[in-house]
Amino acid sequence: MTVIVGEMLHAELGAVLQHINLGVLLLDEQCRVSYWNDFMAVNSGKDSDEVLGQSLFEVFPELPRLWLQKKIDGVFALKNLAFTSWQQRPHLFNFCGSRPITGQVERMFQNCTFCPVIDASGTMKYVCLTIADATETAAQQLELERLNELLQAEKDEQSRLIHKLEDAQAQLLQSEKMAAIGQLAAGVAHEINNPVGYVYSNFSSLESYVGDLFSLIDTFQLASQQQDAAFRGQIEQATQALDYEFLRSDMAALVRESRQGLERVKQIVQDLRDFSHIDSGDWQLADLHKGLDSTLNVIWNEIKFKAEVVKHYGELPSVQCLGSQLNQVFMNLIINAAHAIDKQGTIWLETGTQGDWVFVRVRDSGSGIAPEHLSRLFEPFFTTKPVGQGTGLGLSVSYSIIAKHQGRLEVESLPGQGAAFTVWLPVRQAPADPPAPSPAG
Repeated sequence: MTVIVGEMLHAELGAVLQHINLGVLLLDEQCRVSYWNDFMAVNSGKDSDEVLGQSLFEVFPELPRLWLQKKIDGVFALKNLAFTSWQQRPHLFNFCGSRPITGQVERMFQNCTFCPVIDASGTMKYVCLTIADATETAAQQLELERLNELLQAEKDEQSRLIHKLEDAQAQLLQSEKMAAIGQLAAGVAHEINNPVGYVYSNFSSLESYVGDLFSLIDTFQLASQQQDAAFRGQIEQATQALDYEFLRSDMAALVRESRQGLERVKQIVQDLRDFSHIDSGDWQLADLHKGLDSTLNVIWNEIKFKAEVVKHYGELPSVQCLGSQLNQVFMNLIINAAHAIDKQGTIWLETGTQGDWVFVRVRDSGSGIAPEHLSRLFEPFFTTKPVGQGTGLGLSVSYSIIAKHQGRLEVESLPGQGAAFTVWLPVRQAPADPPAPSPAG
């Protein structure tokens, strides 16, 4: 847009420009003010007599001189219109805000237009700078943006709470599942324990009876030596036909091995009971080594073909804990260590103390953990296992259990060099904060 004027403005045009609801001023190449309308006078507090012929930057030293000078020089050079909105430069002139009526906006937001003014001979004489009051529009848009930000923040908070609720629900389901498995294991162990108990007792009696029978046979054999040759021949023939010496040695071995097998079954049953701790749902002093061993015995079938287990147990005091929940943590860590081993490897179980803390470390010789996965290991549902081989809840639940014990779960790993998960637990739990006293009534 280009404005062409004569030497003097027409009176009608001057009257319009003087009272229009826009700030209008004319600037020459030296940025001297050649025209100043009422809008500018009212909002700046400076009449036209004070500013005409003066440099705009002398009258308003707070103006962004470099930016404004460059804008005006550009219009003189290119003879093209230029524009800047309130979003780009909200307050060119430091005018007090008069919109909206609430008075919440302290300064006027302005849209500015820079227009070349060319006379009849084609010479560019001025830049016409117009200032439009955009306060009301800006206030409404800024308020809308603020409300949108609040809405987005509320939406993000709701999303976070929903995600947190889903995590809590998933962990609760996992805990309930493990509790159900524990109850099932305890029930199975109880049911097995009774028949195993009397079979073990019967084998003890059988072992004694077999010994007595062998003693009786020895007595008969010794007595047969004093009988006639025909009787001794019959005894020897029967002994050889039955392969008595083999039967004697093998029967003793069978009874001994069967008794050892029953002792193994009894130990497994006891480990199942210790693992589930069905009788102890409260905080108790527990032997972590016993918990590790019972857990290892329960899951041994899943590990024995993958890894050799090497124990480096230190001296540990009894630890105040929820034993069945810690056994669940040990189970998750040991099974994960076995899964990390491709074909054959080693799992180290290490324990020790440091001040008032104890640690249990499960270390493996597996493939290790990628660095980008380390920060996400304890997120619910995060897993690097193939679909169908992991829920992604084991480490998350373990982390929650350790946090409940006021401990911490640390991990160290390098790709291709295995991983080490260390459970740190206080020997004694800190006492719960006492309830706040009720106000006097």
